[in-house]
Formats: sequence, C-alpha cells, structure tokens
Amino acid sequence: MGSGKWWSLIFLVAAVVLVSSSSVTSTSDDGPFIVAHKKPTLTRLKSGAERISVYIDIYNQGSATAYDLTLNDGSWSQDVFDLVTGNTTMSWERLDAGALVSHSFELEAKMKTLFYGAPAVITFRVPTKAALQEAYSTPILPLDILADRPPEKKFEWAKRLLAKYGSLVSVLSIVSLFIYLIATPSKSGASKASKKKR
Repeated sequence: MGSGKWWSLIFLVAAVVLVSSSSVTSTSDDGPFIVAHKKPTLTRLKSGAERISVYIDIYNQGSATAYDLTLNDGSWSQDVFDLVTGNTTMSWERLDAGALVSHSFELEAKMKTLFYGAPAVITFRVPTKAALQEAYSTPILPLDILADRPPEKKFEWAKRLLAKYGSLVSVLSIVSLFIYLIATPSKSGASKASKKKR
C-alpha cells in the first residue's frame, strides 16, 4: 500500500471520529442532563441512638426540560433503619434546564453495622424518546453506624477552651509580658538611684 493510500485511510478514520463525536455532543446538548448529589449526615443522640439525615440535590445541567422525574433511594434496609421523617421516594412534574430540586429524609439506626449504601436512582422522561431515562446520584462512603466512640478525656474541655480562646490568651500574655518588661527596668533603676544617694 502506497503512502498516498495510507494518508487517505488516516484522513477517513479521523473524519469518522470527528463526525461521531460531534453527533454525541449535539445529542447531549439538546436534551436534559441530570446530575444528583447524595449526602448523609450522622448525629448521635443523648439516648445513644443514631440518626441519619439524607440530603439529595438534583440538577438539570442540560439545555432542555426533563419531565416526570422520580427519585427512589431504596437502599436503606428496613432491618437496619427506621424511617423517622420524610420519604425515600419523591416525584416532580418537571425540572427545567439549569434548575435544581432538593429532597431530604431522616432515618434512625436499629443496629450497629458498617453500612454500604447504593446511589439513588432518578428516572425522567424526554419528549423525543419513548423509553424512560435513568440517572444515578453520587455514591456515599461507608457509614459506621453506632460506632464505639472513645470516652471524653478529663482535660478535653480545657483543650476546647484553648482552641476557642487561644489567640486571645496569647495576645493578653504578650501584652502583659511587654508591660512587665517596661516596668521592671524602671524599678531597678530607681533602687540603684536610692542606693547612690545613701
């Protein structure tokens, strides 16, 4: 195969790649693009129980409206958690381009475990497509439910006070030291003067 044929083959492959990539971009630019962020927060209650607050933000970063959105976050096993407030499912009629919707619910842990939660699933409809589209939220890190906490040490309160007011204490200490250094030479000078008079 001559060098001319090689160049024409390379040109043809490059043209196919460029056309296919531009068509993929234009399809994603013309429709909705759903991005969801899922964040759980653990709170230990005075009773010793542990609450999990789950926050899910859903963004439409595309250029078209998504219709009939349904959020389903069914990964919280009923053997491990009790639902306290809210629902693990939610639906919205539409999510416009550039818009955001949020959902939250709260659970209480029944048992001590290391919990691996699955991403939440979001389904939505696009007028140009017959089938429902799916998107997934970000995954969460493993949750150490009802983990043993080290007992608070005796001087923990002092450390917290020092962390809170440490800079103020430092400034006051420096000012006090400065005043002491200024006052001390004058006292010693006065005592020397009184000795000379005698």
